[in-house]
Amino acid sequence: MSKNTSHDNNVTGENGVGFFGIHGGQFVPDGIKERLDELTEAYLRYKDDPDFLQELHTLYTHFSGRPTPIFYCESLSKHLGGADIYLKREDLNHLGSHKLNNVLGQMLLAKRMGKTRMIAETGAGQHGVATAAAAALFGFECTVHMGEEDIRRQELNVLRMQIMGTKVVPATNGQRTLKEAVDEAFEAYVADKETFYILGSALGPYPYPEMVRNFQSIISTESRAQFLKMTDSLPDMVVACVGGGSNAIGSFYGYLDDKEVELIGIEPGGRGDQMGEHAASISHGKVGILHGFRSYVLQDEDGEAANVYSISAGLDYPGVGPEHAYLSDIGRAHYKTINDMEAIDAFFALSRYQGIIPALESSHALAHAMKVAPNMAGKKILVTLSGRGDKDVDQISSKIKQKIIRMPQY
Repeated sequence: MSKNTSHDNNVTGENGVGFFGIHGGQFVPDGIKERLDELTEAYLRYKDDPDFLQELHTLYTHFSGRPTPIFYCESLSKHLGGADIYLKREDLNHLGSHKLNNVLGQMLLAKRMGKTRMIAETGAGQHGVATAAAAALFGFECTVHMGEEDIRRQELNVLRMQIMGTKVVPATNGQRTLKEAVDEAFEAYVADKETFYILGSALGPYPYPEMVRNFQSIISTESRAQFLKMTDSLPDMVVACVGGGSNAIGSFYGYLDDKEVELIGIEPGGRGDQMGEHAASISHGKVGILHGFRSYVLQDEDGEAANVYSISAGLDYPGVGPEHAYLSDIGRAHYKTINDMEAIDAFFALSRYQGIIPALESSHALAHAMKVAPNMAGKKILVTLSGRGDKDVDQISSKIKQKIIRMPQY
């Protein structure tokens, strides 16, 4: 689904038409519209169904290992001075990231729709690994589309998918990263009416942004209750990294009515402000249509999706989920950038001060917390640690060997 494909289809969503302000909707060819109608019908039927929710809760508890804990970074907080930094430990979710929250919900929908063949896209590989694991659990056939460049960067996750019986198909066009993986996954989805597309982020045409957000909102449902119990207060600031935006919208959703809680989304600032050097869609993009939805998109001079870059494979996408675009428009959430080197510094800092190796995606959010904490004495910052850093160790090691970065001394 390229930028200017087809017309706007009004469908029933939270505000009546599947939009968040001007963002969202369905901008798709008729072939995909028919498939989305089928998905929407199933989603609306089951999203509040007690039996569906009980089965999902059971999987969260006994397969995922939820709830994930809140952890106080005492050593790091003392080192920085100022605010106390806490982590929502989604890295302790089964398979090492938040991705399984959404995958299990969509798999249960697929099961009720009678689908047994799954298609997914993945960037850093965490969504692919979660999809592979859930497909193995349910006995479903599974194919994951992944950019050839991301396959190179994330060999460990590719192997994990293959071990669990999933076929990994390289996307070899364009930049060979996440956008191209989504392109090819949608093409495969349209070609086979018996497949179910497990979309990994809170983007795409309706109902995906709302559906993914609802399944990921378990993050903030848990963290809000946990933080109140732990500190007898709410956090002053909630910070999460934003690529497409699934972990961030899940982290923010439970706090939207708590106006005293500042919501901060961190986009990948990459290695510079020029087009092609970053993947900060809200900070540098403009309204456009990508993969069937309207939102902020990084665009070239021809209005097509621009080349993007981030050190973290899970963040290098040229658009952002429509609910994030809306929250930015109305000022409820604020979106800032962190560059590669700041993220790497945070990666090492959490590892050295707290014995926790974070994913490079999560390191962007942590880097912002580290930057603002010294000027927030007496405040509390909650960072969603969306994934663990095992998958990124080889990449960091390679950069150390090439003398691009140095192992810091604390």
